[in-house]
Amino acid sequence: MKLFIQIPCYNEEKTLPYVIKDLPRTIEGIEQIHTLIIDDGSTDKTFETACRLGVDYIIKHNKNLGLSKSYINGLDACLFFGADLIVNLDGDNQYRAQDIPEMVKTLISEKADIVIGCRDIKNHKEFSFFKKCLQIIGSKFVSAISGLNVPDVTSGFRVITRDVAIRLFSMNKFSYTLETLIQAGRNDLLVRTLQIGVNPQTRKSRLARSNLDFVFKQLKVIFISYLHYAPMTFFMALSIMCFLISFISAARIIYFLFFLPPVLLKFKIGTGILFLFSSLAALIFLSIGLISSVLSSQRFVIYDMRNRMRLAEIRSGIKPESLKIFISDILFSWQPNKNTGYKILEH
Repeated sequence: MKLFIQIPCYNEEKTLPYVIKDLPRTIEGIEQIHTLIIDDGSTDKTFETACRLGVDYIIKHNKNLGLSKSYINGLDACLFFGADLIVNLDGDNQYRAQDIPEMVKTLISEKADIVIGCRDIKNHKEFSFFKKCLQIIGSKFVSAISGLNVPDVTSGFRVITRDVAIRLFSMNKFSYTLETLIQAGRNDLLVRTLQIGVNPQTRKSRLARSNLDFVFKQLKVIFISYLHYAPMTFFMALSIMCFLISFISAARIIYFLFFLPPVLLKFKIGTGILFLFSSLAALIFLSIGLISSVLSSQRFVIYDMRNRMRLAEIRSGIKPESLKIFISDILFSWQPNKNTGYKILEH
């Protein structure tokens, strides 16, 4: 069984040596362990550092494409090189690489599709009370709409199988963590979690300017992902809400027209306008929901075609399009100051 450890990096020349140093060299049940760095347009010496450390494969982006694109490009490369299992680890040394063997063991023993390394949010010393609340509430919300039970939905420390890697994709540039979880839940994948430890913080997160900015960006991802997978549920809820408003408006109009003394009977113009617009809105939302549901159902056909094409490309040995991949002259030699030579993978 071949395991790939992929590490998306953006300006991580200082922390990358610590990440590589702690990676496991052997894991029970795994025959080969490969390392892959995704240099997402770094402006420092991340690429040179990765070369000096002797990692097996390096993907180099000419510009910063974002975390989601880096993650998916890494999966494509891992699949091309024959990965059976793929570990995703952050380049800032936040997560403990020592937990990888236990996560792999959990995935194999429980025959899971995905294992997520979850931090102990409540007792995380470097999280403020406000951030802890946001993490806990956000995790419960995403778990509810995805049908999963994941206490740390923003964790990027994950192990996935080859089949899952073929099926995953991301529609946003911000972060893959929530979107892929919603995909996993909606596609009935078996997801397990494992509590993991963390290393001392080396720098502040670059994903967002502040906690509120992070929340707004994640809410956008959740909204788009949920709308993609369950449009009928979303628009039906809006339609029902508008219908209730129109029902209450109609009841008020009827009351003022038929249930008061003749001298007080009158038509409530404002209520009538509210009734008209809420009724139209209810019908519009219902129509949009029905049309979106039909269009959304086509995704199963599109996903199936996409998965078959990716599988055919992998079996045919077709290099992932547009990826600039460097391969070490000597594999499995990654360690501090190894400094092996590299060659670029041609088409």
